Amino acid sequence: MKAMITRKVGMTSTIAEDGVVTAVTLLSASPCVITQVKTVDIDGYTAVQLGAEVGKNVGKAQTGHFKAAGITTEMPKIIREFTLDELTEDLKVGAKISADSFVAGDEVHVTGTTKGKGFAGTIRRHNFHRQRASHGGKGNTRKPGSIGSMYPQHIFKGKKMPGHLGHDQVTIRNLKIAFVDMDNNLIGVTGAVPGPRKGIVILKGAQK
Repeated sequence: MKAMITRKVGMTSTIAEDGVVTAVTLLSASPCVITQVKTVDIDGYTAVQLGAEVGKNVGKAQTGHFKAAGITTEMPKIIREFTLDELTEDLKVGAKISADSFVAGDEVHVTGTTKGKGFAGTIRRHNFHRQRASHGGKGNTRKPGSIGSMYPQHIFKGKKMPGHLGHDQVTIRNLKIAFVDMDNNLIGVTGAVPGPRKGIVILKGAQK
């Protein structure tokens, strides 16, 4: 199973033998524990639930869920579910998945939450042009202007206007694993990964 819950560390670069420099995002990939296995007979679909890190104040509902799975110490802090086509024998509750499940050259889908920018205007949010500041400009250089006159007396859904920018779940597809460092539990992924440093990043093998 090629799937893990990781955290973004930052970015660096690698230099190949021919001198090509490649941007690489470092992901902290501590071992994940399987907290639940879902099957078609019981749950209607096939999936594996993974837990990562160690929770400090785990709620009663999650505590009961983990105890039912036989996990009484070092209860996970982060829980995510991964759907699968089929289950293998090694996917059992309590088993751990580490960074060595990936190898250099593997294609992966990376999911993260982008940086939140707060409330933004149309220039920043939708890349609008500003109006001219001279020759008749009345000082409203950054306002969006008219959004329609009479009919249909309401604003269509999806109209580009000021509003909340960022903090969206984004998936970057078909990135490649640059390297795997088991000594430091690090995975290097080519290219940029959405989200800030220390943000949760979901790593999943690309299906071919």
